[in-house]
Amino acid sequence: MPHSLSLNAFMLFDHCAKCQSCCHIDDGFPPLEITLSKAEKKKLGRLCIETNCAHLGATGCTLGHEKPFGCQLYPLAYNPDTQEFFFDAACPLMPEYQQQLDDVNSEASHHLSSMIAGIAQLSKNERAFLRRNFRVDSEYFDIRPLKSKQ
Repeated sequence: MPHSLSLNAFMLFDHCAKCQSCCHIDDGFPPLEITLSKAEKKKLGRLCIETNCAHLGATGCTLGHEKPFGCQLYPLAYNPDTQEFFFDAACPLMPEYQQQLDDVNSEASHHLSSMIAGIAQLSKNERAFLRRNFRVDSEYFDIRPLKSKQ
């Protein structure tokens, strides 16, 4: 991580490894099929979370740099048709995430910037993936508009 991040920013996504609710499906909810790009499908095949993600370890995702873009994007969702960001209202990280967006050096601001760059790349040759990912996110999660300074 860039050294310009504040100490508080380092703690933002550390919470994810403890919470892990985005990689876990509660009883009574349908499985979540993770939307994959063409390249991700070649590497990973198929990812479907029925109870716990098969790649969920004690400290979070075990895929490292091969983590699917849709998972990297979470707790955000992106609508490529309106170019708007949304967030999963069930994510306990979101109040702090939104507050951190006021600081351009925060972990949340760096995450959002990274996602914007990834979306720009995917928009060139994977627009259908972006649409599928947003459709899944909007059907599965309780998404709300992100109030962003970006």
